[in-house]
Amino acid sequence: MIKIAPSILAADFGRLREELEAVDRAGADWIHVDVMDGHFVPNLTIGPPVIKALRPYTALPFDVHLMITNPEHYIGAYAEAGANHILVHQETCPHLHAVLQEIRKHGARPGVVLNPGTPFDLIEPILSEIDILLIMSVNPGFGGQQFIESALAKIRRARERRGELGLQFLIEVDGGVKVGNAKRVCEAGADVLVVGTGLFSTTDYAATIAELRRIGDPPPADPGLVT
Repeated sequence: MIKIAPSILAADFGRLREELEAVDRAGADWIHVDVMDGHFVPNLTIGPPVIKALRPYTALPFDVHLMITNPEHYIGAYAEAGANHILVHQETCPHLHAVLQEIRKHGARPGVVLNPGTPFDLIEPILSEIDILLIMSVNPGFGGQQFIESALAKIRRARERRGELGLQFLIEVDGGVKVGNAKRVCEAGADVLVVGTGLFSTTDYAATIAELRRIGDPPPADPGLVT
């Protein structure tokens, strides 16, 4: 079943608690939290205190995407603040295997993120160590960007290697995902859709999430029909 992870980067920050509770009521599966440091990516966003402040207002998993340099220095802080998943960029981790082990040691699910320009094959050695592979379909650091079509080939490649190796990691896709392109993303192999402006710019969160879920989980064909 497809999972929908609203990205609160696109929410109204003046009403962040209310927005969090609204997408929870609307049927979200995870809450995606984009952490930016102004170094690895140009923008600055939120840190552990904000995550800790929001944690009491939903039981949904916090899917924390660290777009930061030296993420190994902050794993404990984010885990203690309430992160259920901690995702780090391959591009920032020369000792990626050790960082993934550190995440798991702190009780969170470890994940790796690949930028659009990063080849999938670079993470082949650590695929057995991850619970989540996040494929960026925009360049990280800004919301509201257009989906990069070449991400579809990387999603398909990830699904193929997962099957060949008999692994169970989830394939998450982040960047420019919306109702209009969700079908192609899901058909390529996505298990989790991160949706920012494609959700928060709509007037009915529940209807948008329901439509994304319908696209991602089409009803089975009627066995009585001849096609």
